[in-house]
Amino acid sequence: MTQKLRTGIVGGTGMVGQRFVALLDQHPWFEVTAIAASASSAGKSYEEAVRGRWKLESPMPEAVKAIQVQDASKVEEVAAELDVIFCAVDMKKQEIQQLEEAYAKAGVAVISNNSAHRWTADVPMVIPEINPEHLEVIASQRQRLGTETGFIAVKPNCSIQSYVPMLTALQEFGPKQVVASTYQAISGAGKTFGDWPEMIDNVIPYIGGEEEKSEQEPLRIWGKVEDGAIVKASEPAITTQCIRVPVADGHLATVFVTFETKPSKQDILDRWASFSGRPQELELPSAPKQFITYFEEDNRPQTGLDRNIENGMGISAGRLREDSLYDFKFVGLSHNTLRGAAGGAVLIAELLKAEGYIVARQA
Repeated sequence: MTQKLRTGIVGGTGMVGQRFVALLDQHPWFEVTAIAASASSAGKSYEEAVRGRWKLESPMPEAVKAIQVQDASKVEEVAAELDVIFCAVDMKKQEIQQLEEAYAKAGVAVISNNSAHRWTADVPMVIPEINPEHLEVIASQRQRLGTETGFIAVKPNCSIQSYVPMLTALQEFGPKQVVASTYQAISGAGKTFGDWPEMIDNVIPYIGGEEEKSEQEPLRIWGKVEDGAIVKASEPAITTQCIRVPVADGHLATVFVTFETKPSKQDILDRWASFSGRPQELELPSAPKQFITYFEEDNRPQTGLDRNIENGMGISAGRLREDSLYDFKFVGLSHNTLRGAAGGAVLIAELLKAEGYIVARQA
């Protein structure tokens, strides 16, 4: 690619926004040329706007320090010289929906980390290895919004990445019932231990809205495109519990599953080892070479050891064994702010670019 796409980050001062900044530094296809946030940050340099609030271990990239933060609500000004934005704002659902649609109508491709549009019928919610065909609904969405180049695509809830890939690889066996408990890092709430000392030596057995998302969003991922809309799947039946644990990054899941046709353990391991998708076919820059990695050791995967597998974009599995009530049980792990949030959104953008949905708008 001779010219990088002009890229903005809306909500760039928060934790996920900062992760976007870090991931896009030196990206071969995207160059951050604009950062937008609330009016209170507008007019400041990015370095000044996040001074004392940089949450990542890696240093702030030099290329963004002097970028003047813009007011995210001034859509036409922000969008005027951009091809694509990554959106990670902290606002009410209806406000996010209106803001993202405004950017799309301004002709910009919007890749959203937010949940506001996950159930909008013509907005694709994508795990690139699993349901790239859902991008087809963008044509209907563009017609509705009245734009030739703009659209919205969203990533799903971060926690479902820790078990949905493994279940997807086993679709031929007909998963019927799934019980999943997720043990979720504090960064999923945009926090560090410095922000949230109450989480040290503590577990909170409730995350607002998370169980509903974890039970329903996989069905949309596995759904079908019909008449320009995504219709969610009816099976499997999923029930979940979602628990906040004193871990910085990484969501771990324990999963029980019953199948219509019970596979052997080796069948499952073979499907996991060979499972890949369009990102691997296209050799996208952020795609893991091995999507699912299985650990034979009884004490793996471990959050601290394995969350960064494949640069945080791979999924780990372990402890696969037959169960006395269900057919099988296993453990899954994903990095919630990389594969589950900003990294997953960047991979979606790479897929959209490779498939011709994101194009340079300048003459």
